[in-house]
Amino acid sequence: MKAQPDYSIYLVTDDGCLQGRALIDCVREALEGGVTLVQYRAKTASSAEMYAEALQLKALCDSFNVPLIINDRLDIAMAVGAAGVHLGQDDLPCAAARKLLGEDYIIGVSAHNPAEAKTALQSGADYLGCGAVFGTATKADVKKLGTDGLAAICKAKGLPVVGIGGVTADNYREVRAAGADGAAIVSGILAQPDIRATVEAIAKISQEFAK
Repeated sequence: MKAQPDYSIYLVTDDGCLQGRALIDCVREALEGGVTLVQYRAKTASSAEMYAEALQLKALCDSFNVPLIINDRLDIAMAVGAAGVHLGQDDLPCAAARKLLGEDYIIGVSAHNPAEAKTALQSGADYLGCGAVFGTATKADVKKLGTDGLAAICKAKGLPVVGIGGVTADNYREVRAAGADGAAIVSGILAQPDIRATVEAIAKISQEFAK
């Protein structure tokens, strides 16, 4: 059985947050600060561009012994040997993805309420991405879940839960206090002027919840 990764500081990439900086450099700084898991998300890139960039990120993450997850794209995940994929509610169903990927890949599923969380659990997901906890600038159509909604999912989960949506160093503690195993962070890391220092600050808070 595959080992579950450390979900505590889960970086999700977004080219719109980089402010002219190279993605690979920003992810390196985040890894140096203590990011424990990386999800590669590229909304507008072609398949060829995604493959090339994912290869670079895979090599970088490997050098830090941190797993790489690919958003949506099973083919890219398999092609670069990533640790797994993350699927939204409108993506390929988790059960179908599991048939294609087998048991060795990590599959995360977005869940916005306890019913979706239960379905993901029954479908063979390894973890849940739940939000938007505080609202989000990267997905305008996602409703705010709030920390109470996150806590409700965490209580009935049966799976590791990662809170996502508007998470920053300033509110990270609230996500963990709600019962989440970690937080998926986008602009709260990548849009910051000092990425490494930001992640180091989050890592200090994360230690308060270490089991």
